[in-house]
Amino acid sequence: MEDIFAGKEIVEIGIQIEKNGRDFYNTLLRKSKDLKAQELFKFLATEEEKHIKTFQKILEKTNKFETQGLDSDDYFAYMNALASEHVFTKANTGELVAKSIKSDQEAIEMAIGFEKDSIIYYEGVKKVVSDYDIKTVDALIIQEQDHLRRLIKMKHLA
Repeated sequence: MEDIFAGKEIVEIGIQIEKNGRDFYNTLLRKSKDLKAQELFKFLATEEEKHIKTFQKILEKTNKFETQGLDSDDYFAYMNALASEHVFTKANTGELVAKSIKSDQEAIEMAIGFEKDSIIYYEGVKKVVSDYDIKTVDALIIQEQDHLRRLIKMKHLA
């Protein structure tokens, strides 16, 4: 199959998602006039930076992926499809997307979608990392779920 990701590339895409998330939240932080929204965007940008470092550590240990009980072509095609639908897998899109947003409410709605997409993608990442790193990815997923809860709470307060 052409244009299908290898295990290392799947982790690299996780890094790109987090970089774009960081840039997205930093741009929203600069654009927002609401103090509570600014605090949330600053927190989320800082969290994304931590996630970048975590994925970089995982990447250093991710070598050749061998599927276990999976059809590798189907698995990699699935991950390719997930990545192609996630706006933040394309380099330098976080800031561009944030600049087009007209309100904090719109930003929060969009951020909710990005966090959900990231959780789904990271569930797939667990299949290309070592058993030890699965715990790390699970911790990242829990953090992304917390981000989602915070954004939903902020949405209902606005």
